[in-house]
Amino acid sequence: MNSISANLNIMIKASEKASKILIRDFGEIEKLQVSKKGPLDFVTNSDLKAEKIIIEELKKARPNYSIISEENGIEINKDKNNTWIIDPIDGTINFLHGIPHFGISIALKSNNEIITGLIFDPIKNEIFFAEKNNGAFFNNHRIRVSKKNKLNDCLFVTGGKIKKDPDLSYRKSGCASLDMAYVAAGRYDGYFQNNLNIWDIAAGIILVKEAGGIINEINLTSNNNIKIIASSANINSKLLEKLDNF
Repeated sequence: MNSISANLNIMIKASEKASKILIRDFGEIEKLQVSKKGPLDFVTNSDLKAEKIIIEELKKARPNYSIISEENGIEINKDKNNTWIIDPIDGTINFLHGIPHFGISIALKSNNEIITGLIFDPIKNEIFFAEKNNGAFFNNHRIRVSKKNKLNDCLFVTGGKIKKDPDLSYRKSGCASLDMAYVAAGRYDGYFQNNLNIWDIAAGIILVKEAGGIINEINLTSNNNIKIIASSANINSKLLEKLDNF
């Protein structure tokens, strides 16, 4: 593995610090499921606490960078060319139901291009990260997208409501960032979804690209209603044809 940048090191430390809160709170979810109040407020609080930790850590190191985050919104600072994009719990519904499949997602956008991305699954202790022109990694091991050539051999992942295609085998995991990380790692062969927010997929964009995958053109100045199709080069054209009207 090539040496990582100072910015990626900052992101890793911030995510690890926030993960301790999420692991602890996730352990309380089972008890909350049977309470009268229910776990929703608790989860919202977990989101806010994790985001606060991440922002504090990033600001300590890079006080002038701007920020886009799910809970806090947009914060324009002195440096408008560099923006952190943060989702403290991607897969909140999974978290809410005690399903151990959610992640912390942090990306760095520089001059309207995602140049660094990190996705951390605290329950499985799996970390995926990538930097522009430096490759994509899972727990420090280089990763690449799937090499499959036939759609009927592939397993895809999606979210939201779509029309079922009998030729596509797919799953719904409820966590967009991990979906993209899994495409980068070759666990899934492709991912497609509509109506996403930029914080759901920002880190995944650089991960898939640096793992040798292809992503449709995305307007990074828009924070909402984003459509994404990501896969290996081997099956991209075939997948696009199948998803022509999704």
